[in-house]
Amino acid sequence: MCGLAGEFRTDATRADVIAVERMAATMCDRGPDGSGVWSNGPVALGHRRLKIIDLSAASGQPIVDSTTGLSAVFNGCIYNYRELRAELSAKGHTFFSTGDSEVVVKAYAEWGLDFVDHLIGMFAVAISERDSGRLVLARDRLGIKPLYLAESAGVLRFASTLPALLAGGGVDTTIDPVALAHFLSFHSIVPPPRTILRGVSKLPPATVRVYEPDGRSHERIYWNPPFLRRDEHADWSEKDWQDALLESLTTAVRRRMVADVPVGVLLSGGLDSSLVVALLAGEGQRGLSTFSIGFDAVGGREGDEFRYSDVVAKTFDTDHHQIRVAAQDLVPPLEAAVAAMSEPMVSHDCVAFYLLSQEVSRHVKVVQSGQGADEILGGYHWYPPLHRIDREQALDTYARAFFDRDAAGLAQVLNPDWLAEGDPAREFVAAHLAAPGAQTAVDAGLRIDTQIMLTDDPVKRVDNMTMAHGLEARVPFLDHEFVELAAACPPELKLAQGGKGVLKEIGRRVLPHEVIDRPKGYFPVPGLTHLEGKLLDRVRDALYAPEARRRDLFRPDYVNALLDAPNAELTPLNGNKLWQLGLLEMWLQSHGID
Repeated sequence: MCGLAGEFRTDATRADVIAVERMAATMCDRGPDGSGVWSNGPVALGHRRLKIIDLSAASGQPIVDSTTGLSAVFNGCIYNYRELRAELSAKGHTFFSTGDSEVVVKAYAEWGLDFVDHLIGMFAVAISERDSGRLVLARDRLGIKPLYLAESAGVLRFASTLPALLAGGGVDTTIDPVALAHFLSFHSIVPPPRTILRGVSKLPPATVRVYEPDGRSHERIYWNPPFLRRDEHADWSEKDWQDALLESLTTAVRRRMVADVPVGVLLSGGLDSSLVVALLAGEGQRGLSTFSIGFDAVGGREGDEFRYSDVVAKTFDTDHHQIRVAAQDLVPPLEAAVAAMSEPMVSHDCVAFYLLSQEVSRHVKVVQSGQGADEILGGYHWYPPLHRIDREQALDTYARAFFDRDAAGLAQVLNPDWLAEGDPAREFVAAHLAAPGAQTAVDAGLRIDTQIMLTDDPVKRVDNMTMAHGLEARVPFLDHEFVELAAACPPELKLAQGGKGVLKEIGRRVLPHEVIDRPKGYFPVPGLTHLEGKLLDRVRDALYAPEARRRDLFRPDYVNALLDAPNAELTPLNGNKLWQLGLLEMWLQSHGID
């Protein structure tokens, strides 16, 4: 896990190495263990390294392979790199390191643009071909690893974070009205390729894009699993599905133990993370380091779930760490979390993940997380209503449950100059839900959440907050083979027992019952769930700041009404609408966007 940056020019000038160095330097938190820069004419690559696999200098980056004529920067982890290395060695390739980054380069040398089909893991990679002059960018199937782009006439820059591109200079930082509409409607999600800024885009997940030296580009989407029932599963019983998913998930957690440093687990005490611990224990892991976070109760609102995580830790004899965060001024950690965001994110979980990662990084450099199970296996409250309707009715049902505002609502919030044409979020979701490859309304809802919402909310949140402390988070529920199998699973098995029924039945085989039959949990941060005191003052300051007044995004009457009753207007998912506006302004101001 690292941070990468680079520049590719098609205007007959040399790459700006100094700009690439500036970009890479902003990502020292993502890669505190080493750095490097390489350039050759129109191409320059920069890298910050977090040492996880092959701790020697041989796996330093950028990778320059004179034999294949390839140079590359890579961020992520390839869990099957040892198997690929053996396969590539048998085909005549020789290696100068024992790490996974070189395996990616040799895989490209062997299979060309199809190299991604052989990779199991999370990754963003940029590969420069010496002989052809082309540049290849690729991102993993679920978008676990980010890759941001800034393109102008004759120049492409790319980096693992949006702020890194800003550090390179020359980026159009005006707000994109379509992205703004998505952010305020689609529960703060801006689908790729857009970001909140006009001048920055993001490479979509499961995409390989090729830039030719003459300025042309082309791409392919290499993974798009069908959410359909398959003939080979026609005679499967409920137990068959449980067995198959258990086997696949066990393989996923086993894969994610690949490292030359210890691997821990973020243990919330919920079903998902507890199951990761149980499966690792079943694989023979002893003394596994586990970590839970809890906050002091505020105003009668509970701030921890230690009673559940303690049961799991005791059952599997883990080396457990309770991280207790005393009642405190939450403004400083909030400011730090906002500064760590590549894009504005409104979830209160960001602060909890930031503080948890800060402490965990003092003990280990890699953790597994239970993230993604709700989206993959139907754990959210908006899936059952989808199960009761025809596919053609999915849009209205999904929008009622998930959208924060419709077009009329946006007109009440935004000044007219910032209103996009039409209703971009609704149009995007309508097209996604209606696309072929999903059998039922539930399948369509699970697909958009797996491919869009998951990537551009919780996955991005965890990547940003963990990497702010040089901590690598691995997500076994997002193993692409597990996701493919779960996509084919009948929706009624996923939605049983109030959601994730098939996973709960798997859990009953290995977990204490009180961990399974419990209310759905979350990262509770009591001081953030109710805007008051210093936090309310900070939001007010952000919305009244000179930069905000110059930007003039929001209608003053709407902002003033929210500030008069700061906790009165909530989204359908119980988000605070004042918090959403204030955090967007905090993010823009934190990153120097005037």
